[in-house]
Amino acid sequence: MEWQKYIVADNAILLGKPTVKGTRISVEHIVGLLANGWTEHQILENYPRLSPESLQAVFAYIHECLKDGLLYSNPISEQS
Repeated sequence: MEWQKYIVADNAILLGKPTVKGTRISVEHIVGLLANGWTEHQILENYPRLSPESLQAVFAYIHECLKDGLLYSNPISEQS
């Protein structure tokens, strides 16, 4: 999946947060919906400008950020 075709960041839109191209829907917002129990079907139904491919791009983008260590600054360690 080439997420770059679907996810963009523009300082003039939502202060540069990554968004789905052609919308003002941020990756953060979509992840928040999923974290609150929304299904992919519910998201697509409530946000008709999104497509199944754009949702897949959100997942691919998050995966790449995690893989590259961009979402955390300290290694995860066990607490004593």
